[in-house]
Amino acid sequence: MMKPADWTTGHEAILYQACGPCGHVQYFRRGFCAACGGTDIAEKRASGEGMVHATSLVVRAATPEARAHVPYNIVLVDAVEGFRMMAHGDRSLAIGDRVSARFMPFAGHLVPYFEKMG
Repeated sequence: MMKPADWTTGHEAILYQACGPCGHVQYFRRGFCAACGGTDIAEKRASGEGMVHATSLVVRAATPEARAHVPYNIVLVDAVEGFRMMAHGDRSLAIGDRVSARFMPFAGHLVPYFEKMG
């Protein structure tokens, strides 16, 4: 399986998968549909828009590289495409906020970063 051209490989994109037979969408890349087991899976590029489902302020760094960023916010976002993902977000975000993603460096990696939509 080829590595995706998304944020996990340094590209400014969030990719998800959609199942051809049943229409299920999933964020974690798999070789099969988690709902029906089908293998007719298409990769699609997400818009980066969604709504905050949960938020958590991190005040203790998990790694030495993350220490410079403390405190930082981790959010669960329900993407408009129908999947949920965990990412970084603005510290002012609250549950229910409509958000859009941009990309920023964090501990040596490019990561999605969600901000409130104006």
